[in-house]
Amino acid sequence: MSACWNSALLALLALSGKPAPAVAQTTNTNPGVIASVADPAQTNFPPRLRVHDPSIIVLSGNEYWFFSTGSGVLSRRSSDLQHWTAGPPVFKEDPKWFQDFVPGHRGHLWAPDVMFVDGRYLLYYSISTWGKNTSAIALVTSPTLDPADPKSVWKDEGVVIRSVATNNYNCIDPALFRDRDGKLWMDFGSYWSGLKLIELDPKAGKRIAPDSPMYSLAWNNSIEAAGMVRHGDDYFLFVNWGQCCRGVNSTYEIRMGRSSKVTGPYLDRDGKDLMQPGGSVFLQSSGRFIGPGHASVLVEGDKSYVSIHYYDGERGGAQSLAIRALEWDESGWPRAGRFIFP
Repeated sequence: MSACWNSALLALLALSGKPAPAVAQTTNTNPGVIASVADPAQTNFPPRLRVHDPSIIVLSGNEYWFFSTGSGVLSRRSSDLQHWTAGPPVFKEDPKWFQDFVPGHRGHLWAPDVMFVDGRYLLYYSISTWGKNTSAIALVTSPTLDPADPKSVWKDEGVVIRSVATNNYNCIDPALFRDRDGKLWMDFGSYWSGLKLIELDPKAGKRIAPDSPMYSLAWNNSIEAAGMVRHGDDYFLFVNWGQCCRGVNSTYEIRMGRSSKVTGPYLDRDGKDLMQPGGSVFLQSSGRFIGPGHASVLVEGDKSYVSIHYYDGERGGAQSLAIRALEWDESGWPRAGRFIFP
């Protein structure tokens, strides 16, 4: 999420928190289905989901799930990655402690991420206010995502890491990565001194120690929304440059770097450190797909998919979901392949 703002943007976002500006209205005749922003019969394109900051897509039983920015943390579910319906929000009302950590928080929870670890789902989310680094990343856990299962109850595990005005980093945009050795890592950060990495305890879901190392991975004067994947022996870091949340005027683009170690340094195709700031292009605006951001990777056997949000240039800049095949070029770098959704 961008930390750049102006008075017009603040007014626009005052009631909605992080999501992009309002777009064309639509009628949703099925209350269980996320409304599209245009009648698909009027175009050659299927309906779009209105989604901002999608998490990793995970499996629960026979269904795919992801979570995204919104009131109480929004959820979506699908049996085939094509037809998505609304799941329940994580929170029906905000815990009272939110205001203790982030005074002025207005209800929208930002940029969640989720992973199934040792028998339960760990879901991390951001509590913040626009343009400030008084923020926190917190955790809830559940043994299942199926709302019909009596065990489907989110347990509030509290704050994992926080930042205050005197810190030079911002604790939002958590992104999870579990390595082959079982170690669990979390990237996070937005603007300030850039993107960070800490190790988490897989059993507790919290930082391995309050003073454990915090690694700096990438910096730019506008940077956020980290994501990570491993391919072969190398680690790949996705980051966003530019500004989100401005509809068709959004300048988000996804850059990437590569490292032989999870903690970095991450270098781009030209060998430039992402802290310099380097960063090779992974996705930029193209046609209707404006301001791609928040890359997450789903791995299923020998297939991988990358999910992102974008602002739909043919639907008034509506915040939307896209899923593409993740491919690898002859040099071992990732590239976005064919569209899976829409």
